[in-house]
Amino acid sequence: MNSGQTKTDVILIGAGIMSATIGSLLKEFVPDWKMTVFEKLESVGEESSNEWNNAGTGHSALCELNYTVEQPDGSIDISKAIKVNEDYQVSRQFWSYLVSRNLIRNPRDFIVPVPHMSFVQGEDDVAFLQKRFKALSANPLFQGMEYSDNPEKLKEWIPLMMNDRVLDKPIAATRMETGTDVNFGALTRILFDHLRSKNVEIKFKHQVEDIKRTDDGLWEVKVRNVDSGAVESHTAKFVFIGSGGGSLPLLQKSGIPEGKGIGGFPISGLFMVCKKPDIVVHHHAKVYGKAAVGAPPMSVPHLDTRFIDDQETLLFGPFAGFSPKFLKSGSMLDLVASVKPHNLVTMLAAGVKNASLTTYLIKEVMLSKEKRMDALREFIPGAKSEDWDLLVAGQRVQIIKDTDAGKGTLQFGTEVISAADGSIAALLGASPGASTAVSVMLEVLKRCFPQQIKDWEPKLKEMIPSYGVSLLKNPELIAEIQSSTAQILGLSGESDSNSPERELHLVM
Repeated sequence: MNSGQTKTDVILIGAGIMSATIGSLLKEFVPDWKMTVFEKLESVGEESSNEWNNAGTGHSALCELNYTVEQPDGSIDISKAIKVNEDYQVSRQFWSYLVSRNLIRNPRDFIVPVPHMSFVQGEDDVAFLQKRFKALSANPLFQGMEYSDNPEKLKEWIPLMMNDRVLDKPIAATRMETGTDVNFGALTRILFDHLRSKNVEIKFKHQVEDIKRTDDGLWEVKVRNVDSGAVESHTAKFVFIGSGGGSLPLLQKSGIPEGKGIGGFPISGLFMVCKKPDIVVHHHAKVYGKAAVGAPPMSVPHLDTRFIDDQETLLFGPFAGFSPKFLKSGSMLDLVASVKPHNLVTMLAAGVKNASLTTYLIKEVMLSKEKRMDALREFIPGAKSEDWDLLVAGQRVQIIKDTDAGKGTLQFGTEVISAADGSIAALLGASPGASTAVSVMLEVLKRCFPQQIKDWEPKLKEMIPSYGVSLLKNPELIAEIQSSTAQILGLSGESDSNSPERELHLVM
């Protein structure tokens, strides 16, 4: 059954943070454009953007050690950390613009101040952290970073982690008070509420089944109503595929040459969760460690203060796992179905090159709760099994492509794939993802609307004062932006995070 064809200007596939962001940007530039969103689930932000399915860090490279790589000569490459931090500053500026225009009412509904820390053990890792601290703290984007290898100071910063700890090897940590916890599920819901008020149509329980080019240059999107089974046909001048792990199969269906030769490798994640207030109150930070040898970068262990469902919570993980599904709500056939003649060799090469990763993932899947608790006790020596529950997080699909490093190279990060004429774009990959959503979506707009972007520039600079400017070359602007966004987003004047008796923060 086909219910006819509907024309629109823009189609957004997937009701997650990426579609919410690009939709909100476009509505500021071209408010009259008609926009339709298709989401196969019952509400917005239920897959990768959901607060229980991601780390919610507000990735700004303050604590993530995998963004600062030690080179063979012993120096620390901080270029990726700088890029991630600059991108996060762009997100904060756009969110601040929305708050200042009352398009977001209460920023505390999605963002709160939480210190970001890195924690290491052993002589080699302490030496690495010292060099990392020296490299980052000299950069204006990371001003204010503190370092300590003094156990008494660390007891002030992370009392729960230092309690019952046997000090039989060197330990050290860095801390940035200006870190945040971002509830991307809440932010996604807020942005879609805003889009609804701008007459954006959001069609839930509508699954996109096919995308193809029409003779007149439009894109025809076939959508099935999950409840009735009816198939609808919608056409648009521009299509954005922002459906997380589901983006790759839809990109392949579009048939654009830019999508050829790309594969995907799904990695699932699990977290340990503690909701007991008498434990949670003794830890107020996001603390990242170093990944185990052979672990994918997205599996860097971290102990996070999170604010979810009116409750302060601790999450530890992630523990990597494997499922052939590309989405948490996906099919067990997703991985097999993604193998096409154009990416077969690439996928086979990836399988050979990443045999050790596969072995690692299988071992992670087989871990018992007590084995996971042993990993947690590296962070909290006195952790008790009965205080922690296991949570299955979201699916992430890492990009596989042929690069200068060879065939079948597994990529970690996000990547925009767009048609040469800019009529369709898809976002693939994972972390840092949501934290850099605004920068990534601005890249989509530059590629897909090259003629209009110049006309939009005055509005862009109003929304994002640093637009078109190198922050590193303008340290005064960095300080100004960090101060103003902190004030608008309610991040300044945070409570004393060192006091065990501090009041619990409530958001939502």
